[in-house]
Amino acid sequence: MSAIRPRLIHSQRLPAAVAARIARDYDAPPPPGHKLTPAELVALAQAFRPDAVMVTTGTPVTAETVAALPDSVRVIATISVGTDHLDISAIAARGLALTYTPDVLTDCNADLTMMLILAAARRGAEYLGVMQAGWGRSFGMEEMLGVRVTGKTLGIVGMGRIGRAVAQRARGFDMKILYSNRRRLAPELEAGATYFADMREMLPHCDILSLHMPGGAAAAPVITAETLALLPKGAIFVNAARGSLVDEDALIAALSDGRLAAAGLDVYRNEPRPDPRLLGLPNLFMTPHMGSATLETRTDMGMLALDNIDAVLAGRAAVTPVPA
Repeated sequence: MSAIRPRLIHSQRLPAAVAARIARDYDAPPPPGHKLTPAELVALAQAFRPDAVMVTTGTPVTAETVAALPDSVRVIATISVGTDHLDISAIAARGLALTYTPDVLTDCNADLTMMLILAAARRGAEYLGVMQAGWGRSFGMEEMLGVRVTGKTLGIVGMGRIGRAVAQRARGFDMKILYSNRRRLAPELEAGATYFADMREMLPHCDILSLHMPGGAAAAPVITAETLALLPKGAIFVNAARGSLVDEDALIAALSDGRLAAAGLDVYRNEPRPDPRLLGLPNLFMTPHMGSATLETRTDMGMLALDNIDAVLAGRAAVTPVPA
C-alpha cells in the first residue's frame, strides 16, 4: 500500500526538474499556463485543501488571501528572495511557516548587473536599434561613443552577497570599489573596498552606481533628485534590486538632461508595465526583471523551496525561513 503523499499547490509552471520532483513526491494539481491570481490561488486551495502552498512574486499573498486559506495549509514557500508580495504579519498570525530562497541566485543577479553596467556604458540599446534598422551607414570617430568601464570607480549600495559578487566581477575590470552599507564589513569580506557609512558622501566619487539593497512599496526611495545630483555629471546608474528604491521622475529627468550618461534597469516601480517615458529614453538599457532567469538558478530556487516544504511537513525547522 503506497504512503499518502502531502498535498501541494503551486502558482505557476516551474522548470522541468522541479516539476518532476513535485510529481514524484507530492499530490499536486498541474498549474495553469498563467500565474495564478490571488483569487484563483484561494479557490484552488479551498477546493484541494493542500498542506503546502508554493508561490512566486507574481502571486501576492495578502492578508485577505491568508485569511481565506483552508486550515490544512501549514507552510507557504515563496520561490524568491524578495518578500514584498507577502503579508508577513498576517502569515505569522495564522501560525503558518513562511520560507524563501536566498543565496542561490547570487551569481545570476551579479552577472545580470554586470550586463546592465556594460550595456549602459557601451550604449547597448542604441547599438541594437541601429542594427535592427539595418545599419546602413558608417559612423564617424566622434559618433555614438560609449564609456569605458575598465578602471572606473564603482559605488555599491548594499554590500550583501549580491553586492559582494558584483564587486568581485568588477575587480576583473580593474574597477575601484566603494560601498555603503548599514554596517562595515569584516576585512575579508570587504576585500579592499572603501566603506562609506553615509551613501551621500560616497556618491560624488562614483563613476558607476549600482543598487543591491532590499526595498518595499511603502519605503521612501533612496535614489532621488537630491542623490542623483550628488553623482558626477556623466555617471552611470544601475538597478537590479528593487524598483521602489528609485524616484523614476528624478531618474527620467537626469537621463533626459544629461546629468546621467546612461542607466541600466532590471526593476521598476510599476511592473510589468513600467512608466512609458522610460521606454522612450535612448540612453536607458532595460531588462524585464530577469535577474534570476537562468535554468540553473530557477531550478535551484524551486528545489530549495521544496526542501523547505519537506522540512516543515516533517516537523523539522525550515532550511531558509523568512526572518521574523
